[in-house]
Amino acid sequence: MVKLLLVGACGKMGKVISNIVDNRGDCKVVCGVDAFGEKYSDFPVYKDFSEIDENPDVIIDFSHPSALKGLLKFASEKNIPAVIATTGLCEEHIEMINSASKKIPVFFTYNMSLGVNLLAELAKKATSVLSNDFDIEIIEAHHNQKIDAPSGTALMLADTINEELDNSYNYEFDRHSKSEKRPKKEIGLHAVRGGTIVGEHEIIFAGRDEIIKLSHSARSKEIFAVGAVNAAIYLKNQNQGIFNMSDLLSAK
Repeated sequence: MVKLLLVGACGKMGKVISNIVDNRGDCKVVCGVDAFGEKYSDFPVYKDFSEIDENPDVIIDFSHPSALKGLLKFASEKNIPAVIATTGLCEEHIEMINSASKKIPVFFTYNMSLGVNLLAELAKKATSVLSNDFDIEIIEAHHNQKIDAPSGTALMLADTINEELDNSYNYEFDRHSKSEKRPKKEIGLHAVRGGTIVGEHEIIFAGRDEIIKLSHSARSKEIFAVGAVNAAIYLKNQNQGIFNMSDLLSAK
């Protein structure tokens, strides 16, 4: 039985994870951390890491970037593996994660969905075949409460494609401000915000007289929660280092 500490326990994703764990027999949420400190289940919710009395095996983080520093400090001091699923992280946050991974196992990916990570693999293959003759654009759509744009997943997809291209392409986020033809070595990223869209990602390969599209549609937040819980189960028995969905899939 893997004992979980849920950071961001009172948020939407925190409550989804709690509900999913309640229906599993291989793990249990033993406590949560959330600035609001609302108790809604049979585990205690603390407002600060210093208040925790339990001894969790793994941390799952679906909170806010501002909580990352304290979370990683706590995890490193207590030698607890951490699954980082919070979005909107900047380069400074990534450096924190990389630094912590030298002491503890850290599972970090921009999207916990199996389908999205398969989409990234398909995009790599398509890029290797099509890049010389096709322009590449990425469109993402999310609910109207999402703060960051473009999404971390869209950036992950762009990075995956660009790695296949020896990181020789530039990202274009603001084409409307330019009056010029589209450069060849460019990946356009476009964000749509509206309603309750959970998450839509589409990669367009546009060539001469033909268009190829790869897409993924998330219909529920549960897919991200299930991925995070599976990552936590996997991470419990790992040594220090950075892990991602490819590692989890290889272990299956």
